[in-house]
Amino acid sequence: NVSNEVALLAVQGPKSLQTLQKLCEDDLSRIQFYHFIKGSLAGVEMVISRTGYTGEMGFEIFSPALPSNCAKIWSDILQAGQEFGIQPVGLGERDTLRLEMGYCLYGNDIDETTNPLEAGLGWITKLEKGEFIGRSALLQAKSHGLKRRLVGLTVEEKTSPRHGYEIWFNGSKVGCVTSGTFSPSLEKGIGMGYIDIQHATPGSAVGVLVRSKMVEATVVKPPFLQR
Repeated sequence: NVSNEVALLAVQGPKSLQTLQKLCEDDLSRIQFYHFIKGSLAGVEMVISRTGYTGEMGFEIFSPALPSNCAKIWSDILQAGQEFGIQPVGLGERDTLRLEMGYCLYGNDIDETTNPLEAGLGWITKLEKGEFIGRSALLQAKSHGLKRRLVGLTVEEKTSPRHGYEIWFNGSKVGCVTSGTFSPSLEKGIGMGYIDIQHATPGSAVGVLVRSKMVEATVVKPPFLQR
């Protein structure tokens, strides 16, 4: 585990390739999604990965965590991206982007109490590939039928469904919000949460209990923001 010796910067957005290409001799356009190369960027040897959790074109770069390296890389990237309007942002910004795309966040939308089938991740759960830890439990859950499902939620009011907020229908609690934010792109509150299977159909009307107030919400199928 060399995590403490590695620094990570995520450079995301439609101009990320043009920005980083200024600082790298390798042809970054040849890196396929979810692939990486070892190369030199801003004069520093590092791993350059075609990944990111924003739904945008982007890269994640992993360099030795030396103060002199990090300061130089940071400054050079901001300088290279200046003409494209590059800005430094934090995890809160990235969280709105991944949520608009309906990406699950571990610890919120998926954890030890959930399974990938009810989380809508059956497309990457290869039950036919042979034995693996949890396969028998997933097959059993599939054969018995899912009792709940992770869905998207939208609210028209100027408020946001937040993690832990209860989802209600006709006076009964039917689910719980796992992630939520105010979408800067859609200009309304969005969220995801697990809800009883009978209310998980897109278009269903439910209520989200927001600070003792019941707010009307609509079940939708992520992603919230279409490309």
